[in-house]
Order: sequence, then structure tokens, then C-alpha cells
Amino acid sequence: MSSKRRGGRAWTNRSLVAGAVPPEATGTQAAREYERLAERRPEDREELLLEAADAWSEADEHGRAVTVYERLLEPGNGACSEPDLVDAFRIGSLWDAGRETDARAAAAAFRARHPRHPAAWNVVAEAFEGVDQPAAAAEWFTAGLTHALGAGTPVTADAVEEAPYGFDVETLVIGRHRVRRLLGFPHDDWDDAADQLHERRESAWLGRARPLDEVHDPVHLRRLKQGGAEALHAEVAALTDTSPVDRTDRTAPVAPHRTCVLFWPPEEFARLRSRSPEAAGEYGDDHADHTRQVERTLGELSERGVPHLAVGHATVSGLEALAERIDGTPDTSDTRSAYADELARTGHVTDWPPPRNGPCWCGSMRKYKKCCGNPALT
Repeated sequence: MSSKRRGGRAWTNRSLVAGAVPPEATGTQAAREYERLAERRPEDREELLLEAADAWSEADEHGRAVTVYERLLEPGNGACSEPDLVDAFRIGSLWDAGRETDARAAAAAFRARHPRHPAAWNVVAEAFEGVDQPAAAAEWFTAGLTHALGAGTPVTADAVEEAPYGFDVETLVIGRHRVRRLLGFPHDDWDDAADQLHERRESAWLGRARPLDEVHDPVHLRRLKQGGAEALHAEVAALTDTSPVDRTDRTAPVAPHRTCVLFWPPEEFARLRSRSPEAAGEYGDDHADHTRQVERTLGELSERGVPHLAVGHATVSGLEALAERIDGTPDTSDTRSAYADELARTGHVTDWPPPRNGPCWCGSMRKYKKCCGNPALT
């Protein structure tokens, strides 16, 4: 079973390798070209080899991906800016390659170093989860939190949000809740914090929140899968039928229903922060954090079986106009949810996910698989 590797931060020089390989290149061709370029462009070596490892993984050549990660970690071959994260990717690729003994040994060595990078812990924890070992994954999520925050840190949602690399720490908390729910463990303080973080995020995006216990309920997900299309449509209706949008306007074009998540482009994000700091606070500390949260929220909705997902590029003027029409205020989550619903209803959205070789939904003009769709960047 292929492991999930979604943790990590943006590589600082990733734009340097954009377009380095022709878009029509296959995974194997791209991997070889990235490795060749890494020899010719030592200043971009780390970014190019990371791209090569990703391409080998896409081609199901996981052993070759392991070799590339090991090249990055070799002493004397140039500094690796995120060695713990690269090592975590290597561990995941060892599992993908079927090398269980090596993967376990590498994981043990990783843990013995006591790294504090939360994204690296998350990658290894999800690797254990991906190979159907939830108990081990729960231990890794917990250990990652302890190392990232320190043993004396209060167990609260606020502590997570205020921590360095808060987005990655939150991913650890949510992942820990997920596997503990699967195992049937009783709630503890960290699970309560996960509930609160989930409620804050989902309320900000959708105007309401379904309890995280329900989202992660394995029985619920199994019944949803077994219920077929009818159960899935009922699930979507439960998520969307409470929007306060005025539906008397019949002049708008009719389009298939989309569940829309708002994305504030950089200039609009700055305007939102200036106009309504409280509302802006729900969307992340900075624009890079906001972009990662949009991608993660869409991924979580997709994992729950919600179809027809979309991104709505929001503007402050559009939000204010909608608020005036429905006699609301732009500062409430209900109004922002109504705005998202209106964008979806009128077709002013971008379907998610885009094709992996298509332009990314965020407007960067890079390929989705090399931008927000790259697990190493989200």
C-alpha cells in the first residue's frame, strides 16, 4: 500500500526548477532529466533531486526514489536544507518499495535523533498509517507532537496555532485523532484540541462544522461507501442545504452543484486582513499558510466522499456586495459561506483537483503537480 506523504514546507527555491523538464516527459524520462540537470546545476541540486525522487515515485520506481533521497543525505555532497524531512520521504519510499525491514530500521534511527520538525514526523506517521498500522501511526503522531511542542506545552488548540510551523503541528493533531478514532480509543486532551481546531477551520471555510468524530468515524465512512450514489448525494445535501443565499434569483446560469472553498489571492488577502482582521485570522497567518489550508481542506473533503469540489477566487468587493444583498455582514462565517455558495451557483469557480499537468488552481501558472498538488509543498 502506497504511503501518504502530505507534510512539509515549500522549498525556498522551487521556482528555479519550474519548466526545467518538458511537460510531455513521462515519469521515468522526467526523473532522469532532473538527475542530469542536478549534475549540471549544482546551485539547484537539492530542488532538482527532490523533483527527480518525486518523478521516480510517480513512475512506481520507488527503489530509485530511495536512491535519490540517499544521495541528498550523503555527507560531503552539499548541504541538505531539510535533512529530517528528506529522511522522512526516504522512509516512506522504503515502505512503498516493499522494504519493510529497512523502513523500520530507518524509522528507528530517525526517532533516535529526536528531530523537532513536525512535518517530518507527520510524513513518517502517515507512512505507518498507509501500510495499515494505525497503532504504530498513533504513537508516531504523539511522539511528533511531543518533540515539536515540548513536553510542558499546554494541550490546547491555541497552543497548536501559536506554535512554530503551526500548520504542520495541526496536521499531526488531526492525524492522531484520525487513527485513534479508527482504533476506538477514548478521547484525551489532544483529541479535544483536534475537535476545536477542526471546528474553527471548517466553520471558516463552509460556515458550519461537522464533528470531527463523525468525519473520522470508520463505520460512517464504510456505510457511506456501501450506500452508493444515493448515500453520497444525501451526504452532500447535508453539507450544503443550510446556506443563507437568496435563491429567488433565477437569472443566474444553472450549473451542477459545487462545494466551493474560498481562496483569497494575495492582494485580496491583504485587503481582507486590513478590513476585517478577525475574518482574516480564520484563513491563516500569512498567504502561504492560507494557500496550504485551502489545498488541505479540499483534500479532506475529497477523502470524505464529497464530489464536485471547487475553488472560488474571492474578492473583498464581491463579499461586501453579497453581504449587502442578503442584509448580512462580511464579518460572519455565514456570509462567507453564502458568498462561496453564490460563486459555485453562478459558475465563477475552478474545479478541483485540476489535471496534474494542468495549471494550478492558485493562479501561479505552474503545473498543479509541481505547485499545490505536490505533497512536499503542502
